[in-house]
Amino acid sequence: MSRSAHPAGPRHADVLPEGHYSAPPADLNALDPKVWSRTVERDERGIVTVGGIAVTDLAEEFGTPAYFLDEADFRARCRAWADAFGPDADVFYAGKAFLSRAVVRWLTEEGLNLDVCSGGELTTALSAGMPAERIAFHGNNKSEEEIEKAVRAGVGRIVLDSFQEIVRVAHIAQSLGRRQRVQIRVTVGVEAHTHEFIATAHEDQKFGIALAGGQAAEAVRRALELDGLELVGIHSHIGSQIFDMAGFEVSARRVVQLLTEVRDEHGVELPEIDLGGGLGIAYTSEDDPREPHEIAKALNEIVSRECEAAGLRTPRISVEPGRAIVGPTAFTLYRVGTIKPLDGLRTYVSVDGGMSDNIRTALYDAEYSVSLVSRTSDAEPMLSRVVGKHCESGDIVVRDAFLPSDLAPGDLLAVPATGAYCRSMASNYNHALRPPVVAVRDGEARVIVRRETEEDLLRLDVG
Repeated sequence: MSRSAHPAGPRHADVLPEGHYSAPPADLNALDPKVWSRTVERDERGIVTVGGIAVTDLAEEFGTPAYFLDEADFRARCRAWADAFGPDADVFYAGKAFLSRAVVRWLTEEGLNLDVCSGGELTTALSAGMPAERIAFHGNNKSEEEIEKAVRAGVGRIVLDSFQEIVRVAHIAQSLGRRQRVQIRVTVGVEAHTHEFIATAHEDQKFGIALAGGQAAEAVRRALELDGLELVGIHSHIGSQIFDMAGFEVSARRVVQLLTEVRDEHGVELPEIDLGGGLGIAYTSEDDPREPHEIAKALNEIVSRECEAAGLRTPRISVEPGRAIVGPTAFTLYRVGTIKPLDGLRTYVSVDGGMSDNIRTALYDAEYSVSLVSRTSDAEPMLSRVVGKHCESGDIVVRDAFLPSDLAPGDLLAVPATGAYCRSMASNYNHALRPPVVAVRDGEARVIVRRETEEDLLRLDVG
């Protein structure tokens, strides 16, 4: 079945019915390379390894649940995106997917820029040495304190999201004696085939300034008039977890039309166009994401064609992959606890994590894969639902999966493709302790974000 977007939830078409699931795989022990990071494999004992280290050893040293991030894979994906777009374009890693100081250092070393959307993300980026001029600052409701911090630091661009923010940024920049480089985020009226909560370019949502009714054109007029701003381009983002390039084509066409109107009215050709991110990854074997070079070729051709037709110089393109870089590079490791068969339905497999470390299944009805990784098994497959230990019936990690029927308490399960948004959106629900992030590379593992402790919880509880 052709799928234009990952089923992050009830879609606008081809909605799967309740209880739908595919047939069991031919080999429960197989690891599909589409959904696992590049160094993951099974060793001669049947134990899954990452970066040359067995998950059983990782579980013993770092505990479960835990996120294990394949550093070599992360760096390789950074290089693939940078190489695909080349020196005449900019790749901004979307920090909201997952950000830590170690990740910032990897991005800096691999030559990528960074997109942040809060004061906390900006602080993390600056504290880890990311040059401020390589940072873009997003957000639909930036505080005055956040804007001032960004302007003082000298961030390379602030993406303006409202008429109020145009004035706010201009005033703060002028008061600091700066002229801040900015882009205007426009909503282009494109319906990306994804979940309502992660579709961001239709008019009825909180992000951006609509092209419809001339609002974006008016935003450009105001930005060009203000001394504290240097308007360098237009930004557009149509959604998340998108496989179909058709939406980008419509978006680019409408943004280029705005650039043409700006030229005709103001005699200015804005030099930049940012098409955002949102490119999908494989969460299951059914997903079929595009490679960075395919995406770069398609986007460059779209923008060049539209600009040529409009008689415009082709602007410098920017993109913002986040999930597409970090998503496939990590998996979450769990230990099996309670196993509860329900006759005629399925078997509920409870693990020692849940919605506190992966809210996406509950939030978007997202689909994931799962595998037994501490051993192999020749047992018959059983239809399973992997659930967490929280006091919610919606505490589901993997809704429908086939696991070996000899699964037992103490076995280790791993859910791949959890590098994006899982740790970023993790919570302390039921006073759970957020898991660590452990980077693995070339036979070595090190904590880059430590596991929370009960002392951490009590430290914030001032009584």
